[in-house]
Amino acid sequence: MTSNRPYLLRALYEWINDNNLTPYILVDAQQPDVQVPASAIKDGKVVLNIAMRAVEALDLGNEALSFQARFSGVSQYLYVPVSAIIAIYAHETGQGMMLPPDEAPLQGEDTESEDVSAETDDSSDEGPKPPGPNKGGHLRVVK
Repeated sequence: MTSNRPYLLRALYEWINDNNLTPYILVDAQQPDVQVPASAIKDGKVVLNIAMRAVEALDLGNEALSFQARFSGVSQYLYVPVSAIIAIYAHETGQGMMLPPDEAPLQGEDTESEDVSAETDDSSDEGPKPPGPNKGGHLRVVK
């Protein structure tokens, strides 16, 4: 399945705008391919205002968020992979959401490793192994 992160991001962006609030995102600036002004990075993270009045040519794609914004009076192009976005929230109220991390494929979904194990393990006539212990939910309470 595809990641739900870009869909959650777009839905919350729309919800924040519909309530006449200012959408901000928290970005892990140390992730690969993140292009943000170095002067805006603090402790490896950056908070960006993505309100319609603050950015130009905003593209909320499935792979990345890109737009142009002014920093110290200079227009700059920013590119943020969706995987680097930690949270989206309304600046005025703090309401929003920490985005869930993309989960790695479950054991048994990697067909290449299944093929290798099927070739090397001929002594076992057992059926497929059950998945590992249930990891539980990935939602967190944010106060």
